[in-house]
Amino acid sequence: MTQTSMEPSGVTGDVLRLPTGSPRRVPVAAWTKWAVRAGIALIYLFMLSPLIFVVWLSFFKDAIITFPPSGYTVSWYVNAWRNAAFANGFLLSLQLAACAAIGGVILGVAASLALARYRFPGRRTLGNVLLLPLVVPGIVAGIATYLFYLRAENALDMDIVGTFGGLVIAHICLTIPWTMRLVGASLAQIDGTIEEAARNLGAGPWRTLWRVTLPMLRPAIVAAVLFSFIVSFENLELTLPLVGPGKTTLPIAIMQYLEFNLDPTIAAVSAAQIVLLGIVMLITDRFVKLSQVI
Repeated sequence: MTQTSMEPSGVTGDVLRLPTGSPRRVPVAAWTKWAVRAGIALIYLFMLSPLIFVVWLSFFKDAIITFPPSGYTVSWYVNAWRNAAFANGFLLSLQLAACAAIGGVILGVAASLALARYRFPGRRTLGNVLLLPLVVPGIVAGIATYLFYLRAENALDMDIVGTFGGLVIAHICLTIPWTMRLVGASLAQIDGTIEEAARNLGAGPWRTLWRVTLPMLRPAIVAAVLFSFIVSFENLELTLPLVGPGKTTLPIAIMQYLEFNLDPTIAAVSAAQIVLLGIVMLITDRFVKLSQVI
């Protein structure tokens, strides 16, 4: 009896024959991978070059910036540390940014939850008004806030312009939009059935908010605190019309120093700000991975 062959068409033994004209996978050359990596490295270098240049400039020995420098020194950091305007401005900016970040995040989270979870007349208009500081130029916002404070002082018979409280309120208005954008985007991705399940299991509204909703929003909240702190700490346009006599933030102190001096002291102060903000980001990444936030 003749044995019937059970091999499929195009197969001989253990060798698979591909049909003629079928596409074949061409391996990527090694040089292509290295070119891609080099391109990415150049992009990162281009983005970080201003920071690298500022830090490098802060160690120049010459008071007048020249290339190549005649030497390197840390005396400009000592000069910045001994300058009372920089020290006082740094402390005021630090306090102002911390208060603005905390206040802006609290109000921004509340506003985001209200706009995302409830329907009421004027909801869209309210959301657009709260986001206006993102599109209004800073100097325009600063002058408008100054004029509003003057009218409020006449109506309330109390000092607002030049006070720390007035600065905090203005900076909170500046930081609320950042919180709303970040938290609002996270709320849109949260499954509402999880909150409904918590309510069905007996959790009240506040317990659901504290134990379910806010933990799910933690990456967005941390990002909002980080960006709000940076925006408030570095702000100049809004702060300039509102500071009182003898009180300056660090950006204003830098601007006033540049009116009469042009040496690497400003680069030293800027390098210190870069290090401070880098530490803030590293601490943030320790508790909440920035890859989950950005």
